[in-house]
Parts: sequence; C-alpha cells; structure tokens
Amino acid sequence: MRTEPQTAANGISIRTATRDDLPAIIAMLANDHLGSKRERNADPLPDVYYRAFDAIDGDPNNEVVVAERDGKVIGTLQLTLIPNLTYQGGVRALIEGVRVDSTVRSVGIGRILFEWAIDQAKQRGCHMVQLTADKTRPDAHRFYESLGFSASHEGMKLHLP
Repeated sequence: MRTEPQTAANGISIRTATRDDLPAIIAMLANDHLGSKRERNADPLPDVYYRAFDAIDGDPNNEVVVAERDGKVIGTLQLTLIPNLTYQGGVRALIEGVRVDSTVRSVGIGRILFEWAIDQAKQRGCHMVQLTADKTRPDAHRFYESLGFSASHEGMKLHLP
C-alpha cells in the first residue's frame, strides 16, 4: 500500500512512512509504560527496526503511516489488510502500533489517524476493522469505543521465546 500525502485538520498531513521516519516512530513506540519495556530507542537504531520496516514496506497488504505537522512526525500507525476465507472471502483491516507524540496527545491527532485508517479500509473493500488494546490502557479503550469500536471478542496472545 502507498498513501499519497493527505492534509487533514489542523495542518496535519498523513503520509506513508519512510526509513528516515524510523527514529521518530520508535521514540513514540518506546515512550509509554509498555513500550519502554519492549522497544530499544537507541542512537543509532538497531538494524532490526530497519529490517522490519523494509519487510512491511515491501508487503502490499501493509503500510506504516505517520501524521506530520510543520515537518515533525507526531503520530503513527500500521494498517494491515488480511484476506480471509470467512465472511465469504472478505478482507479485514488490522490497526497496530498506534502512537501519538506525548507532547501533543489529547488534541485529536489519534482521531485523525483512525479516521484515515477506517476510510482506507472502506476504500479497499474491507468488511471490518479490528485492533487489540492492552488491558492496562483504559484511556485507549474509551478512545476506541468513542470511534465506534466494541469489545466484542476476548483476545489472547502467546508470546514466543
């Protein structure tokens, strides 16, 4: 997937992320109580992030986008399209890795990112948008519910060594 830069509200643009955006993206991913335990925000960034980005960038069903204002990356998410046999061969969209820079949270940037992602899912013929949210993030749960998401399923994860 490739997104042409789109200007949203408040001078915010959404565009496909580039390798040059990785330091800002990883800094946002690492800047919370969960991310600080699992991410390695170092200078230079570990090569694993560049390899992962290249794999995502080369996959037509995946895209990492950034929200940008005045040339600064202030938000990010990954949108993945998943073809399924269920729903009569339907496609669902998965939203992952959502972060907004801590200096600009609670001013609508997350909403702009999600509205973009939901619109992209509709344009690409998806029948559903799904996400997971850690149980220790009640504010995120309220935010997702305000967008129309419902906790209709119980998710489970198995972390592998």
